[in-house]
Amino acid sequence: MKRDRRQILTEFLVLSAQSGKEAAFGQLHELWSADFRRLALGRMQKIDEVDVVTQEAWLAIARGVQKLDDPACFPRWAFRIVERRAADWIRRRQSERTHAEAWQREQEVQLAESKEESSNEVGDRVKRAIAGLEPGGRELVYLYYQAERSVAEISAILGVPAGTVKSRLFKARETIKNQIERM
Repeated sequence: MKRDRRQILTEFLVLSAQSGKEAAFGQLHELWSADFRRLALGRMQKIDEVDVVTQEAWLAIARGVQKLDDPACFPRWAFRIVERRAADWIRRRQSERTHAEAWQREQEVQLAESKEESSNEVGDRVKRAIAGLEPGGRELVYLYYQAERSVAEISAILGVPAGTVKSRLFKARETIKNQIERM
């Protein structure tokens, strides 16, 4: 390894920081912050977020500098920390973007469905009829038709025999049918 003045100064400052001298860590920050910022900027290509990422990296460096066995390894060790923080930032943004896109698609689907449903008068009647059921009937209709659960699954969920589920479903369908006819 080439030991130039900067490397020797870095090793001295790391040893001083490890012995508890805060001023030494401040000087270490001054010596390397521009390089770390350039690395993060090259990776992220977002100027407004680079300072946040490098700040996170410096916090990790401050917490871990005591554990650094070889002060000569500081630049390589610290650059890896900056690199990981930048990669974490990129992953978070990708995840947020993915979630935002999924949410947007879901909103578009719901909007399309709501337009379709509002234009469908029969669908509105059915919804009102279902809303008019007692809570147990609404739950049963939801489980069977919307959640697409089988009679056996509903039986296990509600803790009643399958025959009871069938008869309650029949009763709920008849009630819905009668209410729609009255509308």
